[in-house]
Amino acid sequence: MSTSRQVVVVDNGGGLIKAGFGGEREPSAIVPNCLHKPVASKKWVHPNPLNTPGSAEEDLTSASVRRPMDRGYLINPDLQREIWSHLFTSILRINPSESSLLLTEPLFSLPSIQHSLDELVFEDFNFTSLYVADSPSLVHLYETSRSPTGLLSKAQCSLVVDCGFSFTHASPVFQNLTLNYAVKRIDLGGKALTNYLKELISFRSVNVMDETFIIDHVKENLCFVSLDLPTHLNIATKTGNHNLFRSTYVLPDGVTHTKGFVKYPPQPNTYLPEAKDQILPQQHHNNTHKLDLTKNEFDLTNERFLVPEMIFRPADLGMNQAGLPDCIVRAVNACHPHLHPVLYESIILTGGSTLFPHFAERLEKELRPLVPDDYDVRITTQEDPLLGVWRGGSLLASSPDFDSMCVTKAEYEELGSARCRKRFFH
Repeated sequence: MSTSRQVVVVDNGGGLIKAGFGGEREPSAIVPNCLHKPVASKKWVHPNPLNTPGSAEEDLTSASVRRPMDRGYLINPDLQREIWSHLFTSILRINPSESSLLLTEPLFSLPSIQHSLDELVFEDFNFTSLYVADSPSLVHLYETSRSPTGLLSKAQCSLVVDCGFSFTHASPVFQNLTLNYAVKRIDLGGKALTNYLKELISFRSVNVMDETFIIDHVKENLCFVSLDLPTHLNIATKTGNHNLFRSTYVLPDGVTHTKGFVKYPPQPNTYLPEAKDQILPQQHHNNTHKLDLTKNEFDLTNERFLVPEMIFRPADLGMNQAGLPDCIVRAVNACHPHLHPVLYESIILTGGSTLFPHFAERLEKELRPLVPDDYDVRITTQEDPLLGVWRGGSLLASSPDFDSMCVTKAEYEELGSARCRKRFFH
């Protein structure tokens, strides 16, 4: 394979696909990994890439959604083929038969799913070569490149906590290899949090069970991690109309606005200590309320911190699983004792769910009592948790050794998927 051939880097997440070219810092496109069917449409259509002018005009109220991934794993290769075809042809504008592909794959993917992916890559799209990477090793690679003289680079060891769309992993990485035997998982991620928020709002306010895209937006803009849950619950139940956590969200009406929005932008931050002296937006509520259709808006109070709380206390929701702090401790304890102190000092947070305000502070607060006193706990949140995996892939794709790491189309045709996959055993 010619080293001049372009490498396409695809972080194929259950919620979002991040795609671009090796060696670049930013992906060329971030696209929802799904098809949707708006109420007014008779056919399934591709969502617009995020942060494009066209996406602002899309009315996704009550839109149906089809996803090729379920619980993080590929269950519908035909649908994934359709989404990739649109991505490669209409968005990236590449010719796969003249390109190499670096693709991310969830940890512990089944051989049958791996085989389906290989068929897509080599038989449907005719890529010249393929390298399959796992997310933790790419996150570790990127973070070590950012601080060549830091602890990560010196120890070549980290604990990557990836709170993604489908599930959450705590993955020890040593010398850029994910230690699969020590990886621990919680079976919930951003999708479960959105579904839980749908249920809370539908039970208390207005039925939003069909509003996947809208409630995603509500979650991303209004939810936060509580640093003092008993106090916050007490405040939320006692302060009534002057609840510090109260925020008003206005649903799309399909006429004047096709996207929902927070009614008073400063309102979500009134619970912060620095906001205590501000005039609360609720004082202006009566003046503008008559301009709004009541059925088109709802208030959130304790839902704002109860939803992210799932990650820390899944048992409270009936899930027979440990919360994130315990998950991390179990992952560390599964490694050699010599690695324990450096793993606790090198925790890296990635994935969209780590973007909730106060996520890292709460995790450190809960971890500290579980960790031996003579160990430091240091948690680093990636500069952009949504793009950390992709940037690691871009870095790897531009390395001099990348070509030799790939499986070529000729090797795939000669040896088959199973034997080629041994090249990627991490």
